[in-house]
Formats: sequence, structure tokens, C-alpha cells
Amino acid sequence: MTNTVIVSPDLEALLQNGLNKSALTCLHCPSRILNPSVGNYIEKEFSLPSMTKQKDQTDIEKHPVKDFLKVADMFQFENVGFSHTADGVKYLTCADCEMGPIGWHDLQTKECFVALSRVRSS
Repeated sequence: MTNTVIVSPDLEALLQNGLNKSALTCLHCPSRILNPSVGNYIEKEFSLPSMTKQKDQTDIEKHPVKDFLKVADMFQFENVGFSHTADGVKYLTCADCEMGPIGWHDLQTKECFVALSRVRSS
């Protein structure tokens, strides 16, 4: 028996055979993050820091995210920056406008995970 991933209708428009249908770009600038058919869809809950922060806010607010594209090799990205190690991971940002985090890099497996809610399908 094979495991079938149930994908919501919103995700169906973004995916084809479990891969991203179209290129992904930054939400804040036109920079291309990932080419089509590079990221594999995975449902995995992970808390990412907020992309925005109030001027006087000292605590880092985190938000749970569950829909990601897994990228096996960091060199498959078009324009992605990597943060310094924090909490055992490196966070991914747009290399052009530096907005993020748009995902995270697992230091043990060397896999990267891009949050679908933090990028735009073009």
C-alpha cells in the first residue's frame, strides 16, 4: 500500500507530481528563488521567526508553518541567502532584498525547506 499525500486545493494549483509547477519568487521583490520542478512538497511543522518585527520588540515571534518545498541541494536555488546558525539551523532569505526567513536549512541532512506561504508562485 502506498502513502498518498492529500493536498489542499490551494496547493494543487502550485504542485504537479509533488513538485513546484512554476518558478517561485520573493514576496517583496521580483527575485527568483527557485526554478520549476526543483522542490518536493512536504508537510512538516516547523516554527519560523516572523518576517517583520516591531521597532521596540525584543522577543522573536515565531509562527508554525507546515507546507514546505524540500530542496535537496543548496546549489539548486537561484537567489537565496543563508543566515548564521541560530537554534541549530540556518534560515533562508531572499538574496536580493534580504527579506526572510522564507525557510530553513537543516545542518544535519543538508536539506533546505522553503515555506510556500513565504514565497510567490510566478
